[in-house]
Amino acid sequence: MAELNYREAVAHGIAQEMRRDPLLVMLGEDIADAGGVFKTTVGLLDEFGPERVRDTPISEQAIIGAAAGAAMTGIPTIAEIMFSDFIAVCFDMIANEVAKARYMTGGQISVPMVIRTANGGGSRFGAQHSQSVENWCMMIPGLKVVAPSTPVDVIGLMAASIRDPDPVVFFEHKSLFATKGEIPDGEIVDTLGTAAVVRQGTDCTIVALALMVPRALEAADRLAEDGISAEVIDVRTLVPLDTETLLGSVAKTGRLYTVEENPRLCGWGAEITSIVAEEVFWDLDGPIVRITTPHVPLPSAEALEDLAIPSADRVYDTVVKSMG
Repeated sequence: MAELNYREAVAHGIAQEMRRDPLLVMLGEDIADAGGVFKTTVGLLDEFGPERVRDTPISEQAIIGAAAGAAMTGIPTIAEIMFSDFIAVCFDMIANEVAKARYMTGGQISVPMVIRTANGGGSRFGAQHSQSVENWCMMIPGLKVVAPSTPVDVIGLMAASIRDPDPVVFFEHKSLFATKGEIPDGEIVDTLGTAAVVRQGTDCTIVALALMVPRALEAADRLAEDGISAEVIDVRTLVPLDTETLLGSVAKTGRLYTVEENPRLCGWGAEITSIVAEEVFWDLDGPIVRITTPHVPLPSAEALEDLAIPSADRVYDTVVKSMG
């Protein structure tokens, strides 16, 4: 058992899979000599060499195009887009080529490709470098979408993503890079499409993703002091979505709160809300409540960014107010 922080877990998970599969390669800006702008690939160049850990020009289209071509010819590939905001630059390739290749070739071509990217706010990087864009990718048929909240989940879900024959967009949250966790010895492999109940409860269900998970847990601790037992679910993967766990929890507690860092309009919580309303409406004891970032460009000013992104205080206050 060892303790690693979230950024170290990224390198650990990639190294585990590169040792396992000698064909696996990684492409991205500053991932080799520099060890990544967020230091998530430190040591990989030294162990695996420049043929497998390749620095690229500053061109998201070149990174995705090269990685997609390699994957389609049978070379499993990890492509890093430094900031998730710049998925927009290469979104045509991701949405219209990578996501659709298996379908449009009748299954003759698979795309074993993981697109890693740093997501989310909290670092004062401003509106062009702080967005949570997981819902952009969630809406595209053919893409799987992963967003871990803990170091051990980073490793296990990274392994599952790399071993999947289809393209996966893997969101690493910038504000979680310094967080630490215990890592078991040996190989760690998780399963895509499984949510985690990270706190048991009976009075309400709080569903969260990535950075919002520790904030939801903090709020749940405070709610417990007020006699409200909150169950907290870490969604972990948006596609495939673990509806069984989500619906089972809401049916038990009778109340649902989603805690979303993405902007409110068309956020991932809206889809979960829709599913819950369709499947377990008669088990609800009150209206579903979404706690989100407002539909605005994210500010870079410290006070304004903190005000926009859901906090543990906002989660706590919202639950207390809505439950009376």
